Amino acid sequence: MYQNRKKQERYWDKEVWNFDSIYTHKKNKFLNYLDKRFRWEVYARFEYTMKQSQPVTGKSVLDIGCGTGKFALEYGRQKAKEVVGIDISVNMIKLCQQRANNENLNEICTFLNSDPFEYRTNKIFNISIGMGLFDYIIEPLPVIERMKNLTSDRIIISFPKKGSLRAFLRKIRLGLRGCDVHFFYKKDIMELIEKAGFFNYDIAEYGQLFCVTVNINN
Repeated sequence: MYQNRKKQERYWDKEVWNFDSIYTHKKNKFLNYLDKRFRWEVYARFEYTMKQSQPVTGKSVLDIGCGTGKFALEYGRQKAKEVVGIDISVNMIKLCQQRANNENLNEICTFLNSDPFEYRTNKIFNISIGMGLFDYIIEPLPVIERMKNLTSDRIIISFPKKGSLRAFLRKIRLGLRGCDVHFFYKKDIMELIEKAGFFNYDIAEYGQLFCVTVNINN
């Protein structure tokens, strides 16, 4: 599923604070400016996901590739019934657990060091998300199918756009730091979604990102 998973784990264990600073803005003014100028899609993706998840209250949510908990903890704040976040990075999960404890959200939010196939459960979640997940997945289809088996209502996922100069530069930059990254054309995403058996879905484009909502019951 992951290309060179051990490399991915090492990369994200080291990058946890750099990744998190995109949201916390704990950088100097110039770097924060660069984030707002060139990474605005990341913030748009968050807003998109929260909007597409409504109503959240009383729902169960699975966050695959939860990172530092930006999405999962927000679901907890919005009174989801249960949130499970999984990630292959031990350090990411430790930070999520610490934040859930600090906000008294640990009765709602559970964080586990796992991937979609290691994670064993009999639960079916109302909503499953994978935001920033498929950037690092070499075989997306089995993951989408796994999400299908774990979800009753909606799947919300994102894909980085292929074919731009920024995509090319990002591939080089992350590759030099030991992190493989993958990109997609819109037609690639449509093919994946439909191969997974979904035909009621919407694709929104935000700069260098595609965000997808799959409606399972409609």
